[in-house]
Amino acid sequence: MSAVLPAPSATPVKQAAHWSDRIAHAALLVVAVALVAFLAFPLAAILMQAVEGQAGEFVFLDNFIAYARTPALLESLWNSLWVSGLVTLITVPLAFGFAYALTRSCMPLKPLFRGITLIPLLAPSLLSAISLIYWFGNQGVLKGWLQSLGIAEIYGAPGIVIGECFAVFPHALMILVTALSLADARLYEAADAMGTTPARKFFTITLPGAKYGLISAALVVFTLVITDFGIPKVIGGSFNVLATDVFKLVIGQQDFAKGAVVAILLLAPAVLTFAVDSYVSRRQTAMLTARAVPYRPKPARGFDLAMTAYCSVIAFLVLAMLGMAVFASFASFWPYNLSPSLRHYVMGLVDAEVSVAFINSLKMAAGTAFFGTVLVFCGAYLLEKTPGRFADGSGGTGFVPALRGLVRMLAMLPMAVPGLVLGLGYIFFFNAPNNPIGGLYHTLTLLTLCTIVHFYTTGHLTAVTALKALDGEFEAVSASLKVPFYKTFWRVTLPICTPALVDIARYFFVNAMTTISAVVFLYSPETKVAAIAILNLDEAGEMGAAAAMAVLILLASSTAMLLFMALAWWVNRRTQAWKA
Repeated sequence: MSAVLPAPSATPVKQAAHWSDRIAHAALLVVAVALVAFLAFPLAAILMQAVEGQAGEFVFLDNFIAYARTPALLESLWNSLWVSGLVTLITVPLAFGFAYALTRSCMPLKPLFRGITLIPLLAPSLLSAISLIYWFGNQGVLKGWLQSLGIAEIYGAPGIVIGECFAVFPHALMILVTALSLADARLYEAADAMGTTPARKFFTITLPGAKYGLISAALVVFTLVITDFGIPKVIGGSFNVLATDVFKLVIGQQDFAKGAVVAILLLAPAVLTFAVDSYVSRRQTAMLTARAVPYRPKPARGFDLAMTAYCSVIAFLVLAMLGMAVFASFASFWPYNLSPSLRHYVMGLVDAEVSVAFINSLKMAAGTAFFGTVLVFCGAYLLEKTPGRFADGSGGTGFVPALRGLVRMLAMLPMAVPGLVLGLGYIFFFNAPNNPIGGLYHTLTLLTLCTIVHFYTTGHLTAVTALKALDGEFEAVSASLKVPFYKTFWRVTLPICTPALVDIARYFFVNAMTTISAVVFLYSPETKVAAIAILNLDEAGEMGAAAAMAVLILLASSTAMLLFMALAWWVNRRTQAWKA
């Protein structure tokens, strides 16, 4: 007689989650509160300021209409748009040619060329403006040559365009090198077998394969230029743009309503860029499939020589810009006494007390690197590797999923928020009456928090990429053995992801040392940072001292990069031996 087996239950058996899951949800709530307080609320404060009158009454679009009726402000909007467009049209093709040389030729010294072009990332953006003044300014070395080209002076649009091209070139180059590195050699082999000309291969294989990278690079360059403050402030002269308008309206005229309107105008292209880039990313298909053959360039003497010459010209221009800043910082009295001395360094560090600002920069950068890395990585881990439900199995459509969605959205939002807009939001929010955390205003703590939020998204994406590379079985096995998530995090996840942590900390440190726009509204005389001190020296006419301080920031950032490289090497030896 056969046994009758019981029918299986229609309801799956839920495995009870560990009690520590509630700790994970509480920690995620802390991350959400931090992002709401230091990102969402300041942005909301800008919006509220833009629709309020002088007495705090609701005026809807009256401030926007008043802005539209101000010819000078509309001229600044047009100036920002056409300058950003022109810089994009110049920089993206130049960066594409350089990236093409690095990825599709066999020219020598590739690491050297790439390293030279990435140097501007280690210096404040206004270093290029200072160098241009020494090259082409009223007492510049090549002023006569510039006038022979029909350009009366470097101040204004010409200086902004050239300075921005120098400052944003590395950003476009990194994107395009990545885009051109992903190529399937089988497509080129098939084209060669069919007798396709090199030009036709370029327009039918190379360009279509890199089109998404080109779009992303163009959007990034346009956004960086239209929201940059340092270069227009130093070399813009009477040529007004949106970024300098915000500063004049808020600091000079105390017109917070119009300042908020301009901030929203600055926010619009950044949000549009973010939306288009997200759409393009979803449309992009994989360039390297499982059967793909990585492309390897073949030696071609003439082509390799041409690419070497092109990269040499670009590298020479970058070094000329940097070299002039270094030379001017040591010149005793430009242009009459060019003998080397430390006069400008003494004037900047001692007489102008920039040494205090420099120490503040180091403190802010160290705090941003440490606390930013902790917040970003823990937030990414809580999103990617902890359960999305309560310990009793509930919460599938309730509080916890909504919390996770909120944190994901806020983690991506800073990418679409220019630093100038974020800093302005901090003014409105932290100066609001009865704000319980208003005491942070003008403190180095708030400058650090603002910088962390400003650069949060890139660190978050780096952490998420590292965490997604880990199999979910680590957490599944830990859960089945009733091991708390924080033990798995400390013993497994953290050691494996340590190289990513070093990369995030390095990114935070360097950007904190060079940022201007995010903190230009928030400092006090006691919390002034080095990049802001350079602006003040420039306004005081001490251009040599300003160049010296910019060079010091470059040296500090370069030293930090070398230390982080050494730390990464040590970390790899200590924690990544399993890869071998």
